[in-house]
Amino acid sequence: MKPPAKGQPRIYAPPTPKVARLKPGKVLTAAEKAAFLASRPDLKT
Repeated sequence: MKPPAKGQPRIYAPPTPKVARLKPGKVLTAAEKAAFLASRPDLKT
């Protein structure tokens, strides 16, 4: 990895390849969430 440029110090390191590959989590719609909770009675609050 190259050292940071002399004029501008880096605060955060660039993401590693593994972090860049991670997929964001799926966000359920209201209908999908309701259907999921209906199929899982053990998760009722």
